[in-house]
Amino acid sequence: MTVGIRRLLTSNQRIRDAFHAALHRDADLDAALAALAPDAMLLNAPMGTGARDHDGLRRYLGTALLPHLPEDLAFRRITRTVDQRRVVDEDLVAFTHDRDLPWLLPGVPPTHRYAEVTAISIVGFRHRSHLGDVVSQITSHRTFWDLTGLLAQLRLSPSAVAAVATTPR
Repeated sequence: MTVGIRRLLTSNQRIRDAFHAALHRDADLDAALAALAPDAMLLNAPMGTGARDHDGLRRYLGTALLPHLPEDLAFRRITRTVDQRRVVDEDLVAFTHDRDLPWLLPGVPPTHRYAEVTAISIVGFRHRSHLGDVVSQITSHRTFWDLTGLLAQLRLSPSAVAAVATTPR
């Protein structure tokens, strides 16, 4: 591996980690948005919540995510895989369902139960180079949750969650 590629891989990880810290540790919307390309997209699957483009991401992160993070939300990395265009993390995510979670379980009232679930996040990057300087930005952030495991731990029925999630708001 060349020194340049090693730097790029390290940069990808730093940008991803700064984005995650801005949201989940610092609650700093502007810092999170600074890591994103103007045409970036964010998706939380399988519920399909998220947004595309700068304005949509500002609204989504500022209204559906940041004000609705569980008090005890914690992440423990299980694995990380990095290449030139993406960072893939497998995390154990733990929290008490102490509030509405429109980004994860839209329309489902708090159960006040504790859950630990696996989430896989795939963060894609775009790189631009100008006079030897490489600027990298996140172009996509997709998170896939173990929804079945989460529903079982929160004692929620999949059909009830599907009915609530598909009800127009």
